Amino acid sequence: MAEKIDFVVLWVDGKDPEWQREKAPFEPTYETSASSMNRYRDWGLMRYWFRGVEKYAPWVNRIFFVTSGQVPEWLKVDHPKLRLVEHKEYIPQQYLPTFNSNVIELWLHHISDLSEHFVLFNDDMFLTAPVKPEDFFKNGLPCESALMGMATAVDSAECLPHMLINNFAVINRHFNKKEVLKKNAFKFYTIKYGKDLMRNLLLTPFQYFSCFRDCHLPSAYLKSTFDRVWQEEGELLESCGPNRFRSKTDLTHWLMKCWQICEGNFYARRTGWGHYYELWKDDIDVICRSLEKQKYHAVCLNDSKMEIDFDRMKESLQRSFECILPESSTFERDGAQVGY
Repeated sequence: MAEKIDFVVLWVDGKDPEWQREKAPFEPTYETSASSMNRYRDWGLMRYWFRGVEKYAPWVNRIFFVTSGQVPEWLKVDHPKLRLVEHKEYIPQQYLPTFNSNVIELWLHHISDLSEHFVLFNDDMFLTAPVKPEDFFKNGLPCESALMGMATAVDSAECLPHMLINNFAVINRHFNKKEVLKKNAFKFYTIKYGKDLMRNLLLTPFQYFSCFRDCHLPSAYLKSTFDRVWQEEGELLESCGPNRFRSKTDLTHWLMKCWQICEGNFYARRTGWGHYYELWKDDIDVICRSLEKQKYHAVCLNDSKMEIDFDRMKESLQRSFECILPESSTFERDGAQVGY
């Protein structure tokens, strides 16, 4: 492995009383999908995130654990590979406190000592089988699936479709779709995408990119891409800072991923490498069986709705992770209680 690869993971404990007091003055007058508590509730699975990284990606250079200052009681903070990062270390003070993951992610390139090659995880993304550095970077370039899509919505209150449109207004301003596809044909039209290849073919004739489908899996990034996009669109990116919660006017870190794709700075990765689950929609027993059988190298367990049997599902997921990752990692303090 020529390059050093860091992992960056964001975490929040929505049950923390101090964090709740800090958040209270900024609460919107009415709850939206962008501010509901399912965005912040803790499933008690972070132990398994660290266990998975240690077991399945022992080659990682460093782990940057990004929070508002919260630290799990069981975490061994002096681990040589661990770097605790508070929002205040890299996000401009005038935008803090923030409860907007987009803001937290857009400034990541300002983290001190972060390597040029890094992989971004949300706290709902887990390694569940062995991975190699080449699953994330090849010859210094990120591995990604370039899947064209269409931005749409069933609820006008949802932020995500608006954010996708915002991202691609920038992309289409800087890149000519026809030229991008011609230059990177073998990366857009590859059998590695399986049935998703057909969608790329069908969307080719349209003049502009609508969006790229995000697989909601760990994202490989070049820090220099963040620098370049900020140089080009710094004022627009800065305008997201005052949004304490996710907003329809936000840009997201996916803009950086899409920029890398349009520049051709990526290697095509097969889509079956990982899987995205919606905890409110997908059968919890199916999810747990796939975890225990280690069907995928990585999974995302997205918690996007309040109306679920949280306690039952939490217990089921913890039990399944315990099946594949029963041994404590060196990131867990000696003598720390087994509680989640």
